[in-house]
Amino acid sequence: MDTALVVLSGGQDSTTCLYWALRRFGTGNVAAVTFDYGQRHRIELACAARVAMQAGVPHTVLPINTFAALGGSALTDLDITVQPGMNAGTQLPNTFVPGRNLIFLTFAAALAYQRAIHHVVTGVAQTDYSGYPDCRQATLQALEQALQLGMDYDLTLHTPLMFKSKAETVLMARDLGALPALADTHTCYQGQRPPCGECPACVLRAKGFAEAGIPDPLVERFREHSP
Repeated sequence: MDTALVVLSGGQDSTTCLYWALRRFGTGNVAAVTFDYGQRHRIELACAARVAMQAGVPHTVLPINTFAALGGSALTDLDITVQPGMNAGTQLPNTFVPGRNLIFLTFAAALAYQRAIHHVVTGVAQTDYSGYPDCRQATLQALEQALQLGMDYDLTLHTPLMFKSKAETVLMARDLGALPALADTHTCYQGQRPPCGECPACVLRAKGFAEAGIPDPLVERFREHSP
């Protein structure tokens, strides 16, 4: 029986991919891995743990503190404020963490190798994304080949959301029965719960739910508990 390892960040997209993997590979054949890379918002780790627990999948957290030591990104450096738009010098958002997905997927592949898992699932997308070059299909295809050659191992990287808009991803989550789990996810670049609603990640998430015509379970959760 094929088994899969899902890279689970605790966010909307990776949670949707977790439920995609459960549908594709079956309950009992899916595990999740989360990376503690020194991200400024530790709530991501707690969200990933809750999502994995609710889905009933084994969950591993691997520490990778080098990104925090490197700094230079608003997602790892507390002294850098998240800014909308692109950096004039790099033409990338200041939330870009260079090499993050490459490193994550390499470690995920190594873990998959150790567990005799041949499928790794990640929620990257090049349609509605933040301009990160390591979310593009060409990057993932090249990395898949490098991992296969470098480990001499039959490994497939699955990217179910690669060409989906955020609205299409929301509809996919609905069809997979993942909407309740999205109430426990975290997207906000400011690390706020309820989400700030103003940072680029919040704006993109809200746009997707609005275009899909579906209330965001995370927003609804806090609205229900507000005085």
